[in-house]
Amino acid sequence: MKLNCDLGESFGIWKLGQDDKLMPHIDMANIACGFHAGDAHVITKTLQLAKHYDVDVGAHPSYPDKLGFGRRSMLCSSQEIIELVHYQVAALDGMAKNLGINISYVKPHGALYNDMMSNENVCDAIFEAVSSYHRPLKLMLLATTNQQSYRDKAAASGISLLFEAFSDRRYTESGFLMSRKEPQAVLNQAEMIQQVKSLMSSGDVVCASGKKINLQADSLCVHGDNEQAINVIKELKQLCSK
Repeated sequence: MKLNCDLGESFGIWKLGQDDKLMPHIDMANIACGFHAGDAHVITKTLQLAKHYDVDVGAHPSYPDKLGFGRRSMLCSSQEIIELVHYQVAALDGMAKNLGINISYVKPHGALYNDMMSNENVCDAIFEAVSSYHRPLKLMLLATTNQQSYRDKAAASGISLLFEAFSDRRYTESGFLMSRKEPQAVLNQAEMIQQVKSLMSSGDVVCASGKKINLQADSLCVHGDNEQAINVIKELKQLCSK
């Protein structure tokens, strides 16, 4: 299973995460495009790191919300969502090409990602944004207990999907991520290792309630702003490679 990580989320003199420590151990880098984090310099440095370590690159667009780090929903029309996704993807795509890199997928960030999974209008707009981009790109979204509806939507849109599970987040029984507002939403190191082992052996995760759910995922996400994840990234990579 490929390991992906949200990176390039610093801005100006404000630094978030330790991209240089994470990049050598991941397969896919979801790079912020400037709307929730990232700027021209940060994007360039992150792309250079990805190229150095031969890591696949994806665009990580969000709502235009730097103050809230893209974690607050915004009332955008479908057309606005299509345009803000195109704007961000094109910016990263252009900068990547300038370094001899081709981005291969799109993974929405934060509230835009959560809204894609819970609001059909937002989901349709993001599918349309990816399908109407000038060249083929895959869309990364949450692996849920019922993925067929997304597969059908993707087939109708003519795009390919990448389903991801999360190494460092707790799940609800419905197969969604527990809100970060909850104190147990982010797993500690021991819990992360156990969750990844379970995902790799059986595809199961243990929810907050104790119930097990099964998830079929193509990729496993670890968050670049999670200090605990940085401490165990080598072990996570080894588990994903088995």
